[in-house]
Amino acid sequence: MTRTESGVDVASSFDQFVHDNQQALVRYAVLLSGSRADAEDMVQEVLVRVFPRWGDLTPATAYAYVRRAVTNEHLSWRRRWSTRHIRPAGDDLPEGEHVDRLWGERDERLWRLLRELPRQQRAAVVLRYYEDLTDEEISQVLGCRLATVRSHVSRGLAGLRSAIGMPERAWRGHD
Repeated sequence: MTRTESGVDVASSFDQFVHDNQQALVRYAVLLSGSRADAEDMVQEVLVRVFPRWGDLTPATAYAYVRRAVTNEHLSWRRRWSTRHIRPAGDDLPEGEHVDRLWGERDERLWRLLRELPRQQRAAVVLRYYEDLTDEEISQVLGCRLATVRSHVSRGLAGLRSAIGMPERAWRGHD
């Protein structure tokens, strides 16, 4: 049985963390990857890699650390995957390559558009609007400057608005 300096059992602490947070991490990874199967694989890989370092983490920083690891895994996994696979375009995606149909047709369209954003923009938009993080927190997760975070979020939202055909005057609050 491995214990930290404070006497806490590392395996029990890790098991409790996984029990409490795995679903949230998988939901987050689904938003990044667009596929539940890929999301589950990413989270599993991250958890396996994080376990040996678990005793060094504090409960206050553990979720943020693992979320950042999931984000990094997504960004690097997409790079590794894209060099080995040719992805079919549009509606030609195989059945397993879509986000679970949890919502209606309008939401499915938004999922599809979100998946079309570049990786960094998608991660920034998801971190802002799903994880409800500040620019500073997003910059720490993505490992970039605040201005870059703002640019990713702004460009991601502009891309989504453009794709759904919302004129700039409408989203700026003008009639």
